Amino acid sequence: MKKIAIFASGSGTNAQKIIEYFENSRHVLVDSLWSNNENSYALIRAERLGVETFTFSRDEFYQSIDVLEELSERKIDLIVLAGFLWLVPKYLTEEFPVINIHPALLPKYGGKGMYGKFVHEAVVKNKDKVSGISIHYVNDRYDEGAIIFQTTCDLAPGDTADDVAQKVSELEHEHYPRVIEEVLFADED
Repeated sequence: MKKIAIFASGSGTNAQKIIEYFENSRHVLVDSLWSNNENSYALIRAERLGVETFTFSRDEFYQSIDVLEELSERKIDLIVLAGFLWLVPKYLTEEFPVINIHPALLPKYGGKGMYGKFVHEAVVKNKDKVSGISIHYVNDRYDEGAIIFQTTCDLAPGDTADDVAQKVSELEHEHYPRVIEEVLFADED
């Protein structure tokens, strides 16, 4: 049984889709959801679906190894970021594979501060004809890890940032759980 830990900071729609995708799996368990935001709706979504939750402060994340110790004790195979906004410290990326989903086609619109609506507003401002998602490994720099998967959606000339967000969200929900599963079992082919 492969175990994943989800890290989320916000509303948790991707976290919910991931939990639901694996809830009847005999091969993958969503072990826990972790958040740096005690008011994150992702915590409520996870609890409703029977997934244990943890919160942590900036000091606990960056100045201690408490998170590392708990993840190691739980025998986590993969950390999945689902709207988690902090840079993951090197002590975690060296110990666990960590993957993230980004709401744009990296390397465009990546880096610190480029998340959510800020990405979609930039896409609209630049009159891009397509947008999409990038699923990538996480390293010690925002959005610079090796890309695992990308897919696109077409944009119409009148699309707003909200329209782009909706199209990208549909791609995230469709592809992220499947790609997580592929990453978990890639070394077994």
